Amino acid sequence: MEQPKIGVYVCDCGINIRSRVDVPEVVRFASRLPNVTIARENKYTCSETGQNIIKEDIEEFDLNRVVVASCTPRMHETTFQAAVAEAGLNPYYFAMTNIREHCSWVVPDPAAATAKAKRLVSSTVSRVAYQEPLEPRVEPVTQSALVVGGGIAGMQAALTIADAGYPVYLVERESTIGGHMAQLDKTFPTLDCSL
Repeated sequence: MEQPKIGVYVCDCGINIRSRVDVPEVVRFASRLPNVTIARENKYTCSETGQNIIKEDIEEFDLNRVVVASCTPRMHETTFQAAVAEAGLNPYYFAMTNIREHCSWVVPDPAAATAKAKRLVSSTVSRVAYQEPLEPRVEPVTQSALVVGGGIAGMQAALTIADAGYPVYLVERESTIGGHMAQLDKTFPTLDCSL
């Protein structure tokens, strides 16, 4: 395994993170972690400028791993994976830690929020050093569905899938479909037939 050369990028997220977390202190802390080649602060790391800084650093410092400490991965993980890939790294050599929702938004004390951000960055730096490259693959898919359970939910799922044009196999362990609803004579409030 090659020696990890990690770049760490800590985002201010405008004032979302910096209002509670001492971002320069987190950057200083990150720069002293094992295998970290460079650590930087950025006002908006997800911006085009922030992404370009990461790409330039990958080339200039020969980075082979990248950590971004910012907002939720659900929002920007694919953004940063694409930036890392554009710079020639496997996108799975990227790791993200959420110091906005997990620190600045939920920890009222700035010292405690900063300490927690340091712990999260440290654990992410440790983890990314062991990540391995992954490659996408294409697998054949059978264009049909198996729905287990012929109750109301199973029947509705089967009908929805069938309406979309796919073959559906509905499996029920009982001798009839309908589940508990089939046992009822009338339903409230209209007193209509249950099925």
